[in-house]
Amino acid sequence: MRRTIMRTAAALTLVVSCAAAATAAGPAASAAITPGDWPTYHLDNLRDGYQSKASPLSTLAVDWNAALDAAVYGQPLLVGGKIFAATENDTVYALSRSTGAVVWSTHVGSPEPSSSLPCGDINPLGITSTMVYDPDTNRVYALAELLGGTHELFGINAGTGAVEVQVQVEPPAGTAIAFQQRGALTLWNGRIYIPYGGLYGDCGNYIGQVVSVTTAGASLQSYAVPTAREGGIWGTGGGVVDGPNLLYASGNGAATSGTYDGSDSVIELSPGLQRLDFFAPSDWASQNSGDADLGAMTPALVGQYIYADGKTGNGYVLNNSSLGGVGGQVAELANTCETFGTAAVVGNTVYLPCTTGPQAVTISSTGTPTQLWKVTTPAAGSPVVGGGAVWYMDYNGGELYALDPATGATKAQIQIGRAPSFTSPILVGDQVFVGTLAGVTAVGGA
Repeated sequence: MRRTIMRTAAALTLVVSCAAAATAAGPAASAAITPGDWPTYHLDNLRDGYQSKASPLSTLAVDWNAALDAAVYGQPLLVGGKIFAATENDTVYALSRSTGAVVWSTHVGSPEPSSSLPCGDINPLGITSTMVYDPDTNRVYALAELLGGTHELFGINAGTGAVEVQVQVEPPAGTAIAFQQRGALTLWNGRIYIPYGGLYGDCGNYIGQVVSVTTAGASLQSYAVPTAREGGIWGTGGGVVDGPNLLYASGNGAATSGTYDGSDSVIELSPGLQRLDFFAPSDWASQNSGDADLGAMTPALVGQYIYADGKTGNGYVLNNSSLGGVGGQVAELANTCETFGTAAVVGNTVYLPCTTGPQAVTISSTGTPTQLWKVTTPAAGSPVVGGGAVWYMDYNGGELYALDPATGATKAQIQIGRAPSFTSPILVGDQVFVGTLAGVTAVGGA
């Protein structure tokens, strides 16, 4: 039985739950996370993307543009007045929040050129996922793909940029070069959880997996989707902490008929990465066959329920205490939208990362989903909420939008330049920060 975490405790999730970690060099100086910091993807381990410390929306203007050495696919972080961003050139940066000036940069290795990959759409392929900050060690952790197709976790001192942890964390099943690590890193009870999926095109020998190590880089544990091939765990939000356990969504697997193979699902894993529960649609076989699965969107926690969506355009409401197995949803909402990324959640409202324009869905106390609004604004990124607005990025058009949470109407917008697919901004005080194809842009007026 899972317990539901209330939103009032979410901002403290990382601080309260992290066990102090000691390295061979001794314990690092800690740095507490303060209200308004953004230490992990979508603010906290609930991945709801709701920033209660954002200022009311006002006139938007670009404060600064920081040109970095490659595209920033992961969501930037903000801790202690510094913006942390990682690039596809395998470089981690600390930037001044006020000016965008480089405080330090650490180049951890050479990324993999697309010409050396069996398929894919990112060139070069370096650090793609969102990093995580650990207050117990004062480190930012980043997962880098290096030349030769290897995957290494780096723990970098947030004050100096010095590399304090470096460890290879390959998923045990499959061929290293066939994996792409896109889902955000999750820090939970002194361990870093790292999800793996495949490259764009689903080529090569890979199976969706989650790997974890301690913050010192030791004691590797893993879980693999029990399918013969694919089943990637690549949703941008990474692991969602739900009570003592973690939730992930997996993609389409090898089986297209017969016995269910464990793919196309929402999975509950223990801290030691044993599967405890799962949900899969009753038509999982046809979803696998048509590359139309749940793996494209991170599961969204909505009170006592979980909302799952993906490539089919159907939303599933699951019971938080029992996911239901195959066909075990509480309710279903047909013809929502194709979702890629991570939703934002405020109360019982879910703001979806739709490819066809933003949508909002509400979940009643009995689990009934209802479409609140749907707009054609050309924004397809993963939303966050704060300052009286829902913030979406049109990553192809380069436009940042602030929408009315109740109606979806556009309240403000500003051109900031093209961004990577599924990008998501962060909100802190009166500023919005977005990773782009050129670096990081800060917008004032949030």
